[in-house]
Amino acid sequence: MKKILPFLFSFLGIFSFSQQIESFETILTDKISIRALEIYDNKVWYSGTDSKFGFVDLKNPKNQKLIRLSEKKLQFRTLAQDKNSFYAINIESPAEFFKIDKKSLTSEIVFTDTVKTAFYDALHFVNDQLAYTFSDADKNNQLKLAVFRNGKWSMFKNDISLNEGEAAFAASNTNIASSKNYLWIATGGKASRILRMNLKDQKFEIFTTPFIQGESSQGMYSIDFSDDKFGIAVGGDYTKQDANINNIATTNDGGETWQIQASGKNAGYTTCVKIKPNSKGKEIISVGDQHISYSSDFGKTWKKISDEKGFLSANG
Repeated sequence: MKKILPFLFSFLGIFSFSQQIESFETILTDKISIRALEIYDNKVWYSGTDSKFGFVDLKNPKNQKLIRLSEKKLQFRTLAQDKNSFYAINIESPAEFFKIDKKSLTSEIVFTDTVKTAFYDALHFVNDQLAYTFSDADKNNQLKLAVFRNGKWSMFKNDISLNEGEAAFAASNTNIASSKNYLWIATGGKASRILRMNLKDQKFEIFTTPFIQGESSQGMYSIDFSDDKFGIAVGGDYTKQDANINNIATTNDGGETWQIQASGKNAGYTTCVKIKPNSKGKEIISVGDQHISYSSDFGKTWKKISDEKGFLSANG
């Protein structure tokens, strides 16, 4: 059972971040693992295991809907939206790109990746006309992206090579972020780097980070940016939940350099991070398997505001 919390998914908007969370309200009970969330029309929309997709109304939690996107037991760890539709991609090959109409909730498969190594970790819309999704690399370790442009999906050609053992984590659908001018991708594993693409010329730059890395379970899991300059990355080692060394970092130059924050002084492994809208990066919420935490000083210090366990994703 996963608990969907209206105040968490709306970025704790009706609570003061500085206060301790004292209670939770369970508004969805189902045998489902949810790894991706979107907010639309005052509803929390989700995708998860067993091909499940649906919503819970934030104003009236009893107003819910759950549908199966496929007769197959697919696992979804991605979800994104444009003006008219939601999009979700299942992990494992063949990867099927589902488009779900927001009005009718009818779905169709609009693109398929049949490569055996296909495993899509995150899906992100820059705007209604442009989106990117990141998959595990093929045998040649080349960066594998698909792009949505002019209403269609296609593979994004590039010459970026990943290091051996460098990949990404499909933990929270948030290892891709964008601003007006840039798209960022965070990798993890034996190497944890930032790949930054200029949206105007589609050229990549690659930056190393001081993040914990070197093992397949380590690295950045989630990133978020408030603008072209300030960003935050969180993660750690999912096999060592309490480990909190070099697992949070911030940047003030668009990802070129990163500064470790709160090393040894945070709640441990973290799977998702979100910057509060309009806070310019000052207020940040994060969730992990063992905690919900909050920072009011650009990620420099953190306060655990709940010991609630089992959270993988959040949405602003």
